[in-house]
Amino acid sequence: MTNIETKETKETRIFGTSQEELAEAASILREGGLVAFPTETVYGLGADALNPSAVAKVYAAKGRPSDNPMIVHIARASDIGQLTPRLDPRMIKLIENFWPGPLTLVVAKKDNVPMVTTGGLDTVAVRMPDDPVALELIRQADVPVAAPSANLSGKPSPTKADHVIQDLSGKIDGIVRGGDCRVGIESTVLDISGKTPVILRPGIITAENIESAIGEKVELDPALKNREGLSEDSDSPAPKAPGMKYKHYAPQARMMVLEGQQDKVRAEIQRLKALNESLGNKVGVILFEEQAFIEAAHNFFAELRELDQQGVDLILAGALSDKDGLGFAVMNRMMKSAGYNIVTVK
Repeated sequence: MTNIETKETKETRIFGTSQEELAEAASILREGGLVAFPTETVYGLGADALNPSAVAKVYAAKGRPSDNPMIVHIARASDIGQLTPRLDPRMIKLIENFWPGPLTLVVAKKDNVPMVTTGGLDTVAVRMPDDPVALELIRQADVPVAAPSANLSGKPSPTKADHVIQDLSGKIDGIVRGGDCRVGIESTVLDISGKTPVILRPGIITAENIESAIGEKVELDPALKNREGLSEDSDSPAPKAPGMKYKHYAPQARMMVLEGQQDKVRAEIQRLKALNESLGNKVGVILFEEQAFIEAAHNFFAELRELDQQGVDLILAGALSDKDGLGFAVMNRMMKSAGYNIVTVK
């Protein structure tokens, strides 16, 4: 175990993934500190979800708006009983089919869950991650762990430990250095607090997957079809899931998403690249094969981070088909990253 050299006021400790080091990291969580750790989706920034002062530190470290709810991570499916007053057959089916895994359930909360954790809502978002390091850390901490993505608010989500170090070194107590995240985009968020299940944030678990498991129609939140972004005005309603209201995933460079027939998109990207480079701009390109949805999910945030490291001025990205459930999930991140700067190539 080593320490990070930093000019910031807080010393951030780097932990490995041995039982002994995870036990040390877990003790920090129990004592109200902040620890970043790997999950199968992205790295999370953890705090004791039932400790209001600990959760408040997460908002401060990330620069995160306080009405943006957090996802609470648990190590055993049965631990959901600590957070919600009731289990229904639909919830049980979802847990049996998708936990551990990248599905977050929004359910009614118990009174012991602080409002700071839920962004002021009477619901709580819960999931059980599918990562042995995350599960062992949470198990040893013996508390439910609120854990939004371990990045500065608005930046691309971290899928490697180095991304977390770049953003949060000197701002948090510890970072568990695990491997690269397997999935690469955040979990699907499904609101089951009402009569009809509603996807609030798309992910690798699609509406079709969920409908097959529960035998019910699943709706998409209307905000997911909005191509202009949502108001960040303080008077607008509090979001029910992370990533619904505020600017997310943005690289330092200006970004443009081009959609249309792939051959025409490729040609237009090359034209714009050459034009901008002739004007002295440094241009980065993100272009996945048409059906490479899993690869796109895994690599998209990492590619944004890499282009930031290269100091590009403009990022040109080729759109994916949003007819596919996973393609829709990646496009959700891509549009937000570009600030909804989308151009149709004809």
